[in-house]
Amino acid sequence: MKVSTKTIVTTGMFTAVLSVLSIVTIPMPSGVPVTLQTFAVALCGYVLGSKKGLASTVIYILLGTVGAPVFAGMTGGPSWLAGYSGGFIWGFLFLSFLSGFGMERRPVAGKIAGGLAGLFFCHLLGVIQFAVVASVSLPASFVAVSVPYLIKDVISVAGAYVVAVPIRKALAADGLAGREPGRRGENV
Repeated sequence: MKVSTKTIVTTGMFTAVLSVLSIVTIPMPSGVPVTLQTFAVALCGYVLGSKKGLASTVIYILLGTVGAPVFAGMTGGPSWLAGYSGGFIWGFLFLSFLSGFGMERRPVAGKIAGGLAGLFFCHLLGVIQFAVVASVSLPASFVAVSVPYLIKDVISVAGAYVVAVPIRKALAADGLAGREPGRRGENV
């Protein structure tokens, strides 16, 4: 498989965007902070597409796992993947892939639906892992770590789509993003 320099640069650039948007956190009593990670992960998928968006997210998770301070609040290390908010980090893989997959569909509703499907899996994994780690029931976990974030996360996914459209056009105009296979015209 041949990977172009443009792909490496854009994937790395969005890994950096995801890392920077993870810095600002608002602590919550549950131990799962409010961040801009959901927005950033969806943005990676929407701008880069399913495969490159997923690659960017995988790189982000690998960087955080080896200790680079890229997770929420400039933290890192493998313990975060097994902690209270680790399920959400694993869920980012679904969020970036499905946002990108949705973006590769024609109707706008399909584009946003992909991101919302990814958000569903992100919250599902987050709720399950929190329930296991905190030794609470799934309904209690849902109320503690999903309900307080749902509105913000839905707005984040929709906002990421709105921001992604002009970014994709600009990257395509600069030759940093190619057209999607089998499509004619703009790739948004």
